[in-house]
Amino acid sequence: MTVELRPLGVLCNLACEYCYQNPQREAKNVAHRYDIERMKSAVEAEGGPFNLFGGEPLLLPLRDLETLWAWGLERYGRNGVQTNGTTIRSAHIDLFKRYKVHVGISIDGPGEMNALRVAHSRSPEATVKATAKAERAIEQLCEAGIVPGLIVTLHRTNASPAVIGRLHDWFRRLDALGLRSVGLHVLESESDAIRQAHGLSMAENIEAFLGLYELGKSFANIRFQLFDEMRALLMGKDDKASCVWTACDPYTTRAVRGIEGNGRRSNCGRTNKDGIDFVKSASSGYERYISLYFSAQEDGGCAGCRFFLMCKGNCPGTAINGDWRNRTEFCELWKALFVRFEDEIRREGRTPLSLGPERTALEQRMVAEWCGGRNPSLAEAMAQL
Repeated sequence: MTVELRPLGVLCNLACEYCYQNPQREAKNVAHRYDIERMKSAVEAEGGPFNLFGGEPLLLPLRDLETLWAWGLERYGRNGVQTNGTTIRSAHIDLFKRYKVHVGISIDGPGEMNALRVAHSRSPEATVKATAKAERAIEQLCEAGIVPGLIVTLHRTNASPAVIGRLHDWFRRLDALGLRSVGLHVLESESDAIRQAHGLSMAENIEAFLGLYELGKSFANIRFQLFDEMRALLMGKDDKASCVWTACDPYTTRAVRGIEGNGRRSNCGRTNKDGIDFVKSASSGYERYISLYFSAQEDGGCAGCRFFLMCKGNCPGTAINGDWRNRTEFCELWKALFVRFEDEIRREGRTPLSLGPERTALEQRMVAEWCGGRNPSLAEAMAQL
């Protein structure tokens, strides 16, 4: 479970072309005030610990960052922040050290490869400067012994066949720098214009992701979390799986517990398609996954897919046509990756769950659990067979 503390909501100093929070900004659903005591109470009610999130959380004054992190360290022993890295200064790095803050940075590559993460002024010069600041921040953090994790979204500007070699070179430099963890995302946008202009074709996505998987085999330090998770899922191990693989209810988003600046509970922003936050439900429902299991693939379901137990239709925020009842629009990509990992596991002399004799019984067990309002791990469900 992650508690995402969003003091300033989706307020940000960048205007990224593809940001999933853009519907909230377009609806003027942007916070400008926060109450630290209310936020603390809400974090305690959720059970903490918390990651500062946004928008851009480092727009908070240093004194308020220190107040929150000093409390977080005392209360939970650690802290976290997800930032675009463009505002990090030496004073922030001092706070990161003092209060054990794990830093995640969202950046799509060096120089113009990060051009879709546009400066708020939309000035090309300002965007170049912002990217340079983020790149320098990564280096400074590594030099300070605070090795950040990265989130990188793949799109036409950084991962098309013509340019992806430069992205590979950048990852090689980061590996030499000591970076250890990179989360890879697919470009997902509610805007058809953005998707057409910047999204990779399905074939290009598959080529890009498989190429990065092969590249990662040569690294001394960097692990691409996505690939490790998918291989583990094929062996029935989902204890470290990201939320997209864990049957997320879009009205409760159990894996992401959002807290806004006024202390209000909120859901993961990826399921917000209308710019207005849904009120968080008191209990989770699994109707999506029951329906996907029985619905034909040509109708947006997952019936008959041997990877259903691992994928579960993936994130409802990436569902076909923006309708959470459908499976993910990136089904073909995830299938291609699962097939590659399945083949490798077989060559290693092991049997992946997708091809195991227990798969059908385990699927039926999971459906029965969802019908009862429960969502056990694969390991727990396997133990009941």
